[in-house]
Amino acid sequence: MSRDVLSAVKRAQIIAGAEAVFSVDGYERASMTRIAAVAGVSKGTLYNHFTSKSDLLAAFMEEKIARTLTSVFDVPSVDKGTEDTLYEIGMQMIELMLAPGSRVLYRIAISETGKFPHLAKLLWDGGPQKAVGYMARWLEAQVSAGRLRPMDADFAAEQFFALCQTRIVARCRFELPTDTSLLAIERVIRAATRLFLAEYGSNPL
Repeated sequence: MSRDVLSAVKRAQIIAGAEAVFSVDGYERASMTRIAAVAGVSKGTLYNHFTSKSDLLAAFMEEKIARTLTSVFDVPSVDKGTEDTLYEIGMQMIELMLAPGSRVLYRIAISETGKFPHLAKLLWDGGPQKAVGYMARWLEAQVSAGRLRPMDADFAAEQFFALCQTRIVARCRFELPTDTSLLAIERVIRAATRLFLAEYGSNPL
């Protein structure tokens, strides 16, 4: 195995170890010694890849965004029915936001944003803002096709995502008892879709 490949493998081990430790301990209580132990590498190897805990945290955030946020939102085809596509977008978004990796990122960003404001921006730009951009472009295509009324597409995309989070997402983030069954999620997304089309549909519901 080449040195570059070995380095990539070790880096992946370290990121996995950092995820495990940050998820349980948060940033403040996490130690590089514990991360090295969980990752199965020496402290020397750890510091060869990351010069500090804050450097490792930033790398962990970037890695998780790449794996759990940016690749999930698939731009739908303009030729698909608007209502069905909105429903699918909403379901994908809720699945993403309720995923363990996304919830870990959110908790860390919120808890550490005072000390590391760039982490919150990193999370926002790589996740929610990217999804809004994807959906805004799709909405503009729908407007051009005459399926939706003219709108501020970025604003409308944020509105739709906010509607889709009703009742479920905030409660999950606070670790409150929440019905996250498929039936409960579908009910929220169907209602969000109807409300959105009532406002922006070319033939309002």
